[in-house]
Amino acid sequence: MHMHTGCTRTRTHAPVLGDGLNPSGQARVRVTWARNRVCRVPTRWPPHCPAARECGVTTPRPRAAGDAGHPAQGLRPLLHTGGPGVARLHTALRPAGEGSQHCKSGGPQEGLSRHTGPPGQSGRGRRSHRGPGLPAQGLLAPVWRTREHVQPPGRGLRPALASPSWRQGWSVSGECGPRDPGGVFLQLQVRGMLVLLCLGAVTLTCLLGLGSSPSAWSQGCPEEGPARPGGLGSRVDWDPRGREARRRHQRKDSCRLVLVESIPQDLRSVAGSPAAQPLAQAWMQLLDAARESVHVASFYWSLTGPDIGVNDSSSQPGEALLQKLQQLLDRNVSLAVATSTPTPAKNSTDLQVLESRGAQVRHVPMGKLTGGVLHSKFWVVDGRHIYVGSANMDWRSLTQVKELGAVIYNCSRLAQDLEKTFQTYWVLGTPRAVLPKRWPQNFSSHINRFQPLRDHFDGVPTTVYFSASPPSLCPHGRTRDLDALLAVMGAAREFLYASVMEYFPTTRFRHPASYWPVLDTALRVAAFSRGVRVRLLVSCWLNTDPRMFPFLRSLQALSNPAANVSMDVKVFIVPVGNHSNIPFSRVNHSKFMVTEKAAYIGTSNWSEDYFSSTSGVGLVVSQRASGAQPGVSTVQEQLRQLFERDWSSRYAVGLDGQAQGQDCVWQG
Repeated sequence: MHMHTGCTRTRTHAPVLGDGLNPSGQARVRVTWARNRVCRVPTRWPPHCPAARECGVTTPRPRAAGDAGHPAQGLRPLLHTGGPGVARLHTALRPAGEGSQHCKSGGPQEGLSRHTGPPGQSGRGRRSHRGPGLPAQGLLAPVWRTREHVQPPGRGLRPALASPSWRQGWSVSGECGPRDPGGVFLQLQVRGMLVLLCLGAVTLTCLLGLGSSPSAWSQGCPEEGPARPGGLGSRVDWDPRGREARRRHQRKDSCRLVLVESIPQDLRSVAGSPAAQPLAQAWMQLLDAARESVHVASFYWSLTGPDIGVNDSSSQPGEALLQKLQQLLDRNVSLAVATSTPTPAKNSTDLQVLESRGAQVRHVPMGKLTGGVLHSKFWVVDGRHIYVGSANMDWRSLTQVKELGAVIYNCSRLAQDLEKTFQTYWVLGTPRAVLPKRWPQNFSSHINRFQPLRDHFDGVPTTVYFSASPPSLCPHGRTRDLDALLAVMGAAREFLYASVMEYFPTTRFRHPASYWPVLDTALRVAAFSRGVRVRLLVSCWLNTDPRMFPFLRSLQALSNPAANVSMDVKVFIVPVGNHSNIPFSRVNHSKFMVTEKAAYIGTSNWSEDYFSSTSGVGLVVSQRASGAQPGVSTVQEQLRQLFERDWSSRYAVGLDGQAQGQDCVWQG
């Protein structure tokens, strides 16, 4: 340690402790900068002394007894609150011989009221001034209290910076006695609190996404979300005015999950076989329930027959849906759409019609951002209701394509979590948007595979979470879609049933193709190592790539009942019938998996590109049968029944049967 007397440069390396004492119990002196100098001053000097004013003294705990000229051992000022949020310095016992000493260079200063004489004494010792931020009634004379009245460490106000150890003697000139500088201390504390409050307000503004453009990612604040018709943000997670409403919704949450599906026209099933709610009906019910906002993420829009140049009665449900959306806008319900660009629906005018009524649409250039497309398909309604599944905003998804999804009602916590994924698309749909290296905190999720939402759905104990892809669109806390799939596969012990449109253990849209055995290996390990009964149902239609079949046959070849290895593969063929005039239809478009422990409902086909560059979401649900009421089936059981209905139907064909001449455009 290098030391000079007076207000000269001082260097010290003494340990710093929060309670004002070094390990040996010695009290310390505060060292502060003033006018480019470091001053070593006793911690008991009052703020009105010249040396104290110059050095900016604050007051840690006094030193131990035995140091001449200092307060007795165990005595220190005590801070209490005087009124709401205001600190006052109270004392009760003044050290002998030191209570009435004045600074010879001047009387008391503003910020403290000093009474140094007997009651009734007048003069400068009776002067009282109000310091900044302190009420007049809070200005009491500083005296000392004994140790038994002292608050325990960590309570009350204390200096933000601890001071170095106090050595014997004082090395700063001046004739002021060691009086308490509580006014300066309190002012510094108040100013510090104000600074922290200001910084907190700025940080909160950023977190609420109210302050910057999404293209300015260096500022860490996303752009404001979809606006209400009146100009106010409508998104659930970014609307400060809606927080209390969201809390009320959460208190009223009564989550309910309903499986929904579309069965193509003329696809007949056995009487009495299980069925889910029709998708067209579920979508209309969601729109009927909408009161404030509808947020839709979809690959493309094509809700009318003219969109694809077809005049067919099966387009009526889609056209009714488009009309319903227009009516919502007329009722002042906001509609926000995130969709992929370029769109495969080149001739569709649906979004232009909706925009003319006040809908907000953002076209996300996912190809430029990630090298894929926006392939997600979900709705968030009023921040409370959800749809997620395989169906696009296409009239064919309601009448000509086999789809499967889920609608979740009255589950605001889950809906607001999915809304964050919608917001990732929304901010990327702005001009000149770029992918952030790290998503801001307000996009983070606290619901994932390690911390799923735990609730009762229809009285059944349920754990649930959403996953997303690609990884570049997974903010902190969001489970990656591939990880969710692998986790469900890895937990299976009895059966694993999956229904997907395509299955490629390779890259699909990059050339030359690369081998990608991640999901393929997981299926093989489940069947071979754990004895899980694996069944894979893959679509076979007019646009099926024949290069898929060798991979399917390779899986099928693993099956060996004698060794307790069960691996079965079938293709599902939707007969074209008299619907050949409708392009890109008559296909099983579902993307789901079910085990005895969990159900997975997604939006991605099974190839590498869908998990590395194309956007998608997955819903993972697990329910306990032991908690279900009589007559109520778990989601896993319901989905298993739907899969087995399709697996045992005449439209599911074994690979051997397909190889014998049954093509994928089976006329029925």
